Amino acid sequence: MLPRLCLCLSLVALVGCGAERQAASQEPLAYTPYVAEGPATITLITSINGRSNSGAHSALVINGSERVLYDPAGSWALMDGMAPERDDMHFGMFPAALDNYIAFQSNGIFYATEQTIVVPLAVADQAIAEAKAQGSTPKALCGNSVSTVLSKLPGFESLSVAYLPKAISREFAKLPGVVETRIEGTAAE
Repeated sequence: MLPRLCLCLSLVALVGCGAERQAASQEPLAYTPYVAEGPATITLITSINGRSNSGAHSALVINGSERVLYDPAGSWALMDGMAPERDDMHFGMFPAALDNYIAFQSNGIFYATEQTIVVPLAVADQAIAEAKAQGSTPKALCGNSVSTVLSKLPGFESLSVAYLPKAISREFAKLPGVVETRIEGTAAE
């Protein structure tokens, strides 16, 4: 029974974190940094399969000196260089780009949760630096990369390094001041 469970969990993880690992170009990225209004925040995005209720993917939206998306092992991309990506980090995350990402993570049978916490600007900027330092993430390790970044931040020391997106989400929810929103997907036809 246990081997079967491990196989099922591995398959679920592979579906959610299915991007190929690619070496980053050393060319400078051409983009306009986007700075969202309001305080510095870290938002954990968790995509969840509505049929099995299993976590499919974890990512971070970090609003510090600029707003970025850390999408380890993710497969989302915008065309024409909008929100360009290097090593799983998307830059220039203006509102329409973020809306597109959330729609991507909550389509068909999936829904997404956004768990947001206000942090000092220095913590948000440290999160950006830690995510950049992670580099490109192999398939099925999105949760591990996200939880590794979070566990290195002041105020997030209580979080364990984990692999499963829902486990990370449950721990993140226990942090004081977290605000959670559920985004329903459009049913697949």
